[in-house]
Amino acid sequence: MSRQPTVSDGTTPRRSSIAASAGLGVLAAAVGYLLTYLLIGSDVREAFDGDVATWKGVAWYFYNAHLVDIEVSGSVGSFGGTDTMNLIAESSATNAGLLYVVPPLALLAAGALLARRLHAADFGEAVAVGAPVAIGYAVVMGIGAVVAETGAEGSFFGIGLSGSMAPELAPAVLLGGILYPLVFAPTGAALALLFAER
Repeated sequence: MSRQPTVSDGTTPRRSSIAASAGLGVLAAAVGYLLTYLLIGSDVREAFDGDVATWKGVAWYFYNAHLVDIEVSGSVGSFGGTDTMNLIAESSATNAGLLYVVPPLALLAAGALLARRLHAADFGEAVAVGAPVAIGYAVVMGIGAVVAETGAEGSFFGIGLSGSMAPELAPAVLLGGILYPLVFAPTGAALALLFAER
């Protein structure tokens, strides 16, 4: 029976394990978004009634599930203001609260899968294969925060009106894109290792 390659013994190249982890970060973000869509998509359609694309509304809930607020800004003429909102906290949907567990579960699963596939031999290796998930996850969270912005402009009696809504970019990248995967993916990898040893 042949020995399984591990990250530390050099049989699994370090670069390929980082690339696999980053790629799984992208996949974890996509799976998390799709689960969010399944849980809240119909409520988003109903709440925004076609004024906002459903995929953008679902993205806002996905960011809120990472504790990232949605920035709402508006201006009338030279007067303007900015505020933040949490759609999950304000939602009356029965399954909205479940959204808070979607990102951690997706990241725990990604970390566990990496630990199993890359044959992490100890907790140090589990952390080493789980942490780079943040690379891919942060890219998706950063790009997603930019493309999920929606805005409108108009005028009323010659006075300019404008408004926009988008996830806050810095928290989206730092909190949602880096901190969440740095906590949950290595934890998932460590848990997989722990249960494999039993």
